[in-house]
Amino acid sequence: MKTLQLRWQNNEWVGSSDALHDAQLILVFGAGKILRDDHVRAGLRARAPQAKLVGCSTAGEILGTDVSDDGAVAMMISFDSTQVTGVYRQIPASDASETVGTELGRAVSVPGFRHVPVLSNGLNVNGTQLVAGIRSELPEGVSATGGLAGDGPRFEDTTIVFDDEVKSDGVVVVGLYGSDLEVHWGSAGGWEAFGPRRKITRAESNVLFELDGKPALELYKTYLGERAAGLPATGLLFPLELLSENDGEPSLVRTILAVDEGNQSLTFAGDVPQGRYVRLMKSTIDKLIWGAENAGEMASSPTVQPEMALLVSCVGRRLVLNQRVEKEVEAVLTELGNLPGAIGFYSYGEIGPGGASHGCELHNQTMTLTTFAERSS
Repeated sequence: MKTLQLRWQNNEWVGSSDALHDAQLILVFGAGKILRDDHVRAGLRARAPQAKLVGCSTAGEILGTDVSDDGAVAMMISFDSTQVTGVYRQIPASDASETVGTELGRAVSVPGFRHVPVLSNGLNVNGTQLVAGIRSELPEGVSATGGLAGDGPRFEDTTIVFDDEVKSDGVVVVGLYGSDLEVHWGSAGGWEAFGPRRKITRAESNVLFELDGKPALELYKTYLGERAAGLPATGLLFPLELLSENDGEPSLVRTILAVDEGNQSLTFAGDVPQGRYVRLMKSTIDKLIWGAENAGEMASSPTVQPEMALLVSCVGRRLVLNQRVEKEVEAVLTELGNLPGAIGFYSYGEIGPGGASHGCELHNQTMTLTTFAERSS
Protein backbone atom coordinates (compact mmCIF):
# COMPACT_ATOMS: atom_id res chain seq x y z
CA MET A 1 0.00 0.00 0.00
CA LYS A 2 1.19 3.49 -0.85
CA THR A 3 -0.37 6.78 0.20
CA LEU A 4 -0.01 10.41 -0.82
CA GLN A 5 -1.27 13.27 1.34
CA LEU A 6 -2.49 16.50 -0.28
CA ARG A 7 -3.71 19.86 0.96
CA TRP A 8 -5.73 22.47 -0.97
CA GLN A 9 -3.65 25.68 -0.93
CA ASN A 10 -3.59 28.75 -3.17
CA ASN A 11 -6.17 27.25 -5.52
CA GLU A 12 -4.29 23.98 -6.11
CA TRP A 13 -3.52 20.64 -4.50
CA VAL A 14 -0.13 20.65 -2.79
CA GLY A 15 1.79 17.58 -1.63
CA SER A 16 4.96 15.64 -2.29
CA SER A 17 6.35 15.32 -5.80
CA ASP A 18 5.47 11.61 -5.86
CA ALA A 19 2.64 10.49 -8.11
CA LEU A 20 0.07 7.77 -7.52
CA HIS A 21 -1.65 7.61 -10.88
CA ASP A 22 -2.71 4.02 -10.17
CA ALA A 23 -4.49 4.92 -6.91
CA GLN A 24 -7.79 3.08 -6.49
CA LEU A 25 -9.19 5.33 -3.78
CA ILE A 26 -9.07 9.05 -2.97
CA LEU A 27 -10.44 10.34 0.34
CA VAL A 28 -11.24 14.06 0.53
CA PHE A 29 -12.47 16.08 3.53
CA GLY A 30 -13.09 19.80 3.73
CA ALA A 31 -15.46 22.72 3.91
CA GLY A 32 -18.66 22.18 1.95
CA LYS A 33 -18.14 25.26 -0.24
CA ILE A 34 -14.72 23.97 -1.30
CA LEU A 35 -15.88 20.42 -2.02
CA ARG A 36 -18.68 21.78 -4.19
CA ASP A 37 -16.12 23.59 -6.38
CA ASP A 38 -15.74 21.55 -9.59
CA HIS A 39 -12.15 22.73 -9.94
CA VAL A 40 -11.21 21.19 -6.59
CA ARG A 41 -12.56 17.74 -7.45
CA ALA A 42 -11.19 17.89 -11.00
CA GLY A 43 -7.71 18.46 -9.58
CA LEU A 44 -7.94 15.19 -7.69
CA ARG A 45 -9.56 13.31 -10.55
CA ALA A 46 -6.76 14.33 -12.92
CA ARG A 47 -4.18 12.72 -10.62
CA ALA A 48 -5.85 9.28 -10.67
CA PRO A 49 -8.65 9.07 -13.26
CA GLN A 50 -9.70 5.53 -12.31
CA ALA A 51 -9.86 6.04 -8.55
CA LYS A 52 -13.03 6.11 -6.47
CA LEU A 53 -13.33 9.67 -5.14
CA VAL A 54 -15.27 9.87 -1.86
CA GLY A 55 -15.42 12.36 1.00
CA CYS A 56 -17.51 14.73 3.07
CA SER A 57 -17.71 18.14 4.68
CA THR A 58 -16.35 18.55 8.19
CA ALA A 59 -16.16 20.43 11.44
CA GLY A 60 -12.38 20.43 10.96
CA GLU A 61 -9.96 18.55 8.71
CA ILE A 62 -7.18 16.23 9.92
CA LEU A 63 -4.02 15.57 7.90
CA GLY A 64 -1.11 14.02 9.74
CA THR A 65 -0.95 15.81 13.08
CA ASP A 66 -2.45 19.04 11.69
CA VAL A 67 -6.05 20.17 12.26
CA SER A 68 -7.44 22.94 10.05
CA ASP A 69 -10.73 24.67 9.24
CA ASP A 70 -12.47 25.81 6.06
CA GLY A 71 -9.93 24.14 3.80
CA ALA A 72 -9.62 20.71 2.21
CA VAL A 73 -7.31 17.73 2.57
CA ALA A 74 -7.03 14.53 0.57
CA MET A 75 -5.28 11.18 0.57
CA MET A 76 -4.60 9.05 -2.49
CA ILE A 77 -4.31 5.32 -1.75
CA SER A 78 -2.74 2.73 -4.01
CA PHE A 79 -3.38 -0.81 -2.78
CA ASP A 80 -1.17 -3.75 -3.73
CA SER A 81 -3.87 -6.39 -3.89
CA THR A 82 -7.02 -4.97 -2.26
CA GLN A 83 -9.97 -4.29 -4.56
CA VAL A 84 -12.22 -1.23 -4.17
CA THR A 85 -15.85 -0.46 -4.99
CA GLY A 86 -18.12 2.39 -3.98
CA VAL A 87 -21.89 2.83 -3.66
CA TYR A 88 -24.00 5.93 -3.01
CA ARG A 89 -27.61 6.12 -1.89
CA GLN A 90 -29.86 9.08 -1.16
CA ILE A 91 -31.67 9.28 2.18
CA PRO A 92 -35.05 10.81 1.27
CA ALA A 93 -35.96 11.32 4.95
CA SER A 94 -34.44 10.53 8.33
CA ASP A 95 -36.91 7.70 8.97
CA ALA A 96 -35.60 5.92 5.85
CA SER A 97 -32.11 5.60 7.33
CA GLU A 98 -32.32 1.89 8.20
CA THR A 99 -33.71 0.94 4.80
CA VAL A 100 -30.94 2.84 3.05
CA GLY A 101 -28.33 1.26 5.33
CA THR A 102 -29.63 -2.21 4.50
CA GLU A 103 -29.47 -1.47 0.76
CA LEU A 104 -25.90 -0.21 1.06
CA GLY A 105 -24.75 -3.16 3.15
CA ARG A 106 -26.30 -5.60 0.71
CA ALA A 107 -24.73 -3.83 -2.28
CA VAL A 108 -21.16 -4.28 -1.05
CA SER A 109 -21.48 -7.68 0.68
CA VAL A 110 -19.95 -9.92 -1.98
CA PRO A 111 -17.26 -12.65 -1.74
CA GLY A 112 -13.91 -11.39 -0.48
CA PHE A 113 -15.50 -8.58 1.55
CA ARG A 114 -13.10 -7.29 4.23
CA HIS A 115 -14.18 -3.84 5.43
CA VAL A 116 -16.57 -0.96 4.66
CA PRO A 117 -15.78 2.71 5.35
CA VAL A 118 -19.01 4.75 5.65
CA LEU A 119 -19.51 8.50 5.14
CA SER A 120 -23.00 9.88 5.72
CA ASN A 121 -24.65 13.27 5.63
CA GLY A 122 -24.69 14.58 9.17
CA LEU A 123 -28.13 16.16 9.57
CA ASN A 124 -30.87 14.38 7.60
CA VAL A 125 -30.10 10.96 9.07
CA ASN A 126 -30.73 8.76 12.06
CA GLY A 127 -27.27 7.34 12.62
CA THR A 128 -28.46 4.51 14.86
CA GLN A 129 -30.85 3.20 12.23
CA LEU A 130 -28.35 3.70 9.40
CA VAL A 131 -25.68 1.55 11.06
CA ALA A 132 -28.27 -1.01 12.12
CA GLY A 133 -29.21 -1.46 8.48
CA ILE A 134 -25.59 -1.75 7.36
CA ARG A 135 -24.76 -4.13 10.22
CA SER A 136 -27.63 -6.44 9.30
CA GLU A 137 -25.94 -7.21 5.97
CA LEU A 138 -22.31 -7.54 7.09
CA PRO A 139 -20.80 -11.03 6.86
CA GLU A 140 -19.29 -12.46 10.03
CA GLY A 141 -15.91 -10.89 10.76
CA VAL A 142 -16.51 -7.79 8.62
CA SER A 143 -16.64 -4.35 10.26
CA ALA A 144 -17.77 -0.87 9.28
CA THR A 145 -16.19 2.43 10.36
CA GLY A 146 -16.54 6.08 9.40
CA GLY A 147 -18.67 9.02 10.42
CA LEU A 148 -21.34 11.62 9.82
CA ALA A 149 -20.33 14.72 7.87
CA GLY A 150 -19.97 18.03 9.67
CA ASP A 151 -20.67 21.68 8.99
CA GLY A 152 -18.41 23.35 11.54
CA PRO A 153 -20.46 24.74 14.45
CA ARG A 154 -23.28 25.84 12.10
CA PHE A 155 -25.41 22.66 11.80
CA GLU A 156 -26.99 23.97 8.58
CA ASP A 157 -25.88 21.79 5.65
CA THR A 158 -23.47 18.89 5.09
CA THR A 159 -21.92 17.61 1.88
CA ILE A 160 -21.07 14.15 0.52
CA VAL A 161 -18.69 13.57 -2.40
CA PHE A 162 -19.03 10.48 -4.60
CA ASP A 163 -16.96 10.50 -7.78
CA ASP A 164 -18.27 13.43 -9.86
CA GLU A 165 -21.34 14.03 -7.71
CA VAL A 166 -21.78 16.32 -4.73
CA LYS A 167 -24.85 15.69 -2.57
CA SER A 168 -26.25 16.89 0.75
CA ASP A 169 -28.66 14.10 1.62
CA GLY A 170 -27.01 10.74 1.13
CA VAL A 171 -24.51 8.11 2.22
CA VAL A 172 -21.50 6.62 0.47
CA VAL A 173 -19.88 3.32 1.40
CA VAL A 174 -16.59 1.93 0.13
CA GLY A 175 -16.23 -1.82 -0.19
CA LEU A 176 -12.70 -3.16 0.41
CA TYR A 177 -11.99 -6.74 -0.66
CA GLY A 178 -9.02 -9.07 -0.30
CA SER A 179 -7.41 -11.43 2.18
CA ASP A 180 -4.20 -9.36 2.43
CA LEU A 181 -5.97 -6.36 3.98
CA GLU A 182 -5.61 -6.10 7.75
CA VAL A 183 -7.93 -3.69 9.55
CA HIS A 184 -7.93 -2.59 13.20
CA TRP A 185 -10.03 -0.03 15.03
CA GLY A 186 -10.43 1.80 18.28
CA SER A 187 -13.01 4.11 19.84
CA ALA A 188 -12.88 5.92 23.17
CA GLY A 189 -14.25 9.07 24.74
CA GLY A 190 -12.88 10.43 27.98
CA TRP A 191 -16.19 11.85 29.22
CA GLU A 192 -17.63 11.32 32.69
CA ALA A 193 -21.22 11.30 33.86
CA PHE A 194 -22.50 13.67 36.52
CA GLY A 195 -25.78 14.46 38.23
CA PRO A 196 -28.76 12.16 38.72
CA ARG A 197 -29.97 9.44 36.39
CA ARG A 198 -32.95 10.67 34.42
CA LYS A 199 -35.59 8.64 32.62
CA ILE A 200 -36.56 9.33 29.03
CA THR A 201 -40.30 9.76 29.49
CA ARG A 202 -41.11 10.91 25.97
CA ALA A 203 -39.10 10.34 22.79
CA GLU A 204 -39.59 9.36 19.19
CA SER A 205 -36.65 7.77 17.41
CA ASN A 206 -33.80 10.30 17.81
CA VAL A 207 -35.97 13.18 19.06
CA LEU A 208 -36.08 13.69 22.84
CA PHE A 209 -39.07 15.56 24.27
CA GLU A 210 -39.04 14.86 28.00
CA LEU A 211 -36.74 13.72 30.79
CA ASP A 212 -38.42 12.79 34.08
CA GLY A 213 -41.60 14.33 32.71
CA LYS A 214 -39.98 17.72 32.08
CA PRO A 215 -39.14 19.40 28.74
CA ALA A 216 -35.71 18.21 27.63
CA LEU A 217 -34.66 21.55 26.15
CA GLU A 218 -35.56 23.34 29.37
CA LEU A 219 -33.29 20.98 31.32
CA TYR A 220 -30.38 21.52 28.96
CA LYS A 221 -30.76 25.27 29.18
CA THR A 222 -30.58 25.04 32.97
CA TYR A 223 -27.16 23.38 32.77
CA LEU A 224 -25.85 25.59 29.98
CA GLY A 225 -26.78 28.90 31.62
CA GLU A 226 -25.52 31.77 29.46
CA ARG A 227 -24.24 29.27 26.89
CA ALA A 228 -27.83 28.26 26.06
CA ALA A 229 -27.95 31.08 23.49
CA GLY A 230 -25.43 29.12 21.41
CA LEU A 231 -27.53 25.96 21.05
CA PRO A 232 -27.26 23.48 19.39
CA ALA A 233 -23.46 23.89 19.23
CA THR A 234 -22.99 24.58 22.95
CA GLY A 235 -25.09 21.53 23.80
CA LEU A 236 -22.10 19.49 22.65
CA LEU A 237 -20.43 20.43 25.93
CA PHE A 238 -23.00 18.31 27.77
CA PRO A 239 -23.74 15.11 25.83
CA LEU A 240 -26.05 12.40 27.13
CA GLU A 241 -24.85 9.01 28.32
CA LEU A 242 -27.42 6.43 27.23
CA LEU A 243 -27.10 3.87 30.01
CA SER A 244 -26.93 0.19 29.12
CA GLU A 245 -29.90 -2.01 29.94
CA ASN A 246 -27.64 -5.01 30.61
CA ASP A 247 -24.73 -5.26 33.02
CA GLY A 248 -21.38 -5.55 31.29
CA GLU A 249 -22.49 -3.86 28.06
CA PRO A 250 -20.97 -0.44 27.32
CA SER A 251 -23.13 2.66 27.44
CA LEU A 252 -23.47 4.92 24.40
CA VAL A 253 -23.08 8.67 24.13
CA ARG A 254 -25.55 10.84 22.26
CA THR A 255 -24.88 14.37 21.03
CA ILE A 256 -27.26 17.12 19.91
CA LEU A 257 -27.86 17.96 16.24
CA ALA A 258 -30.78 20.37 16.53
CA VAL A 259 -33.20 22.02 18.95
CA ASP A 260 -36.87 22.92 18.56
CA GLU A 261 -38.01 25.81 20.72
CA GLY A 262 -41.65 25.21 19.79
CA ASN A 263 -41.95 21.75 21.33
CA GLN A 264 -38.91 22.07 23.62
CA SER A 265 -37.24 19.04 22.02
CA LEU A 266 -33.70 17.98 21.20
CA THR A 267 -32.71 16.00 18.10
CA PHE A 268 -29.74 13.67 18.54
CA ALA A 269 -27.48 11.92 16.04
CA GLY A 270 -28.86 8.52 17.12
CA ASP A 271 -31.83 6.95 18.84
CA VAL A 272 -32.80 7.89 22.41
CA PRO A 273 -35.29 5.13 23.26
CA GLN A 274 -38.22 6.00 25.50
CA GLY A 275 -37.95 4.32 28.89
CA ARG A 276 -34.14 4.23 28.95
CA TYR A 277 -32.11 6.09 31.56
CA VAL A 278 -29.53 8.76 30.79
CA ARG A 279 -27.06 11.01 32.58
CA LEU A 280 -25.48 14.25 31.51
CA MET A 281 -21.75 14.17 30.78
CA LYS A 282 -18.81 16.56 30.87
CA SER A 283 -15.08 16.37 30.30
CA THR A 284 -11.73 18.14 30.46
CA ILE A 285 -8.89 18.55 28.00
CA ASP A 286 -6.69 16.02 29.77
CA LYS A 287 -9.44 13.40 29.89
CA LEU A 288 -10.20 13.78 26.18
CA ILE A 289 -6.53 13.39 25.29
CA TRP A 290 -6.40 10.29 27.48
CA GLY A 291 -9.41 8.95 25.58
CA ALA A 292 -7.62 9.54 22.27
CA GLU A 293 -4.56 7.67 23.54
CA ASN A 294 -6.81 4.78 24.51
CA ALA A 295 -8.40 4.68 21.07
CA GLY A 296 -4.96 4.68 19.42
CA GLU A 297 -3.81 1.81 21.61
CA MET A 298 -6.93 -0.19 20.71
CA ALA A 299 -6.31 0.33 16.98
CA SER A 300 -2.67 -0.73 17.11
CA SER A 301 -1.75 -4.08 15.58
CA PRO A 302 0.54 -6.50 17.44
CA THR A 303 1.61 -8.15 14.18
CA VAL A 304 1.51 -5.61 11.32
CA GLN A 305 2.62 -1.97 11.31
CA PRO A 306 -0.31 0.18 10.12
CA GLU A 307 0.27 1.89 6.79
CA MET A 308 -2.53 4.44 7.03
CA ALA A 309 -5.20 5.60 9.44
CA LEU A 310 -8.64 7.17 9.12
CA LEU A 311 -9.43 9.36 12.16
CA VAL A 312 -12.96 10.54 12.95
CA SER A 313 -13.41 12.66 16.07
CA CYS A 314 -16.49 14.50 17.32
CA VAL A 315 -17.08 18.23 16.97
CA GLY A 316 -18.00 18.28 20.67
CA ARG A 317 -14.49 17.17 21.60
CA ARG A 318 -13.12 19.95 19.48
CA LEU A 319 -15.11 22.58 21.36
CA VAL A 320 -13.61 21.41 24.65
CA LEU A 321 -10.06 20.97 23.33
CA ASN A 322 -10.14 24.33 21.55
CA GLN A 323 -6.58 25.46 20.76
CA ARG A 324 -5.17 22.16 22.01
CA VAL A 325 -7.16 20.09 19.53
CA GLU A 326 -4.02 18.82 17.78
CA LYS A 327 -2.93 17.20 21.04
CA GLU A 328 -5.52 14.44 20.68
CA VAL A 329 -4.40 13.72 17.11
CA GLU A 330 -0.78 13.63 18.25
CA ALA A 331 -1.76 11.25 21.06
CA VAL A 332 -3.35 8.83 18.59
CA LEU A 333 -0.47 8.87 16.14
CA THR A 334 2.09 8.42 18.92
CA GLU A 335 0.32 5.21 19.90
CA LEU A 336 0.35 4.01 16.28
CA GLY A 337 4.09 4.52 15.77
CA ASN A 338 5.72 5.51 12.50
CA LEU A 339 2.62 5.89 10.32
CA PRO A 340 3.11 6.93 6.67
CA GLY A 341 -0.35 8.47 6.23
CA ALA A 342 -3.18 9.77 8.41
CA ILE A 343 -6.31 11.63 7.37
CA GLY A 344 -9.69 12.33 8.92
CA PHE A 345 -12.22 14.87 10.08
CA TYR A 346 -14.27 16.21 12.96
CA SER A 347 -17.79 14.87 12.68
CA TYR A 348 -21.39 14.97 13.89
CA GLY A 349 -21.17 11.27 14.79
CA GLU A 350 -18.68 8.41 14.58
CA ILE A 351 -19.26 4.90 13.23
CA GLY A 352 -17.30 1.91 14.43
CA PRO A 353 -17.41 -1.35 16.37
CA GLY A 354 -18.04 -1.16 20.08
CA GLY A 355 -14.97 -2.25 22.04
CA ALA A 356 -13.26 -5.20 20.33
CA SER A 357 -16.40 -6.46 18.55
CA HIS A 358 -17.07 -6.59 14.84
CA GLY A 359 -20.03 -4.90 13.16
CA CYS A 360 -20.68 -1.24 13.85
CA GLU A 361 -22.38 1.18 16.22
CA LEU A 362 -23.08 4.90 16.19
CA HIS A 363 -20.85 6.73 18.66
CA ASN A 364 -20.82 10.36 19.71
CA GLN A 365 -18.15 12.40 21.45
CA THR A 366 -15.45 9.80 20.71
CA MET A 367 -12.20 9.56 18.85
CA THR A 368 -12.86 6.64 16.52
CA LEU A 369 -10.11 5.49 14.18
CA THR A 370 -9.34 2.72 11.73
CA THR A 371 -5.90 1.50 10.68
CA PHE A 372 -5.12 -0.33 7.45
CA ALA A 373 -2.19 -2.44 6.26
CA GLU A 374 -1.61 -5.02 3.54
CA ARG A 375 0.40 -8.11 4.29
CA SER A 376 1.52 -8.09 0.64
CA SER A 377 3.17 -4.64 0.99
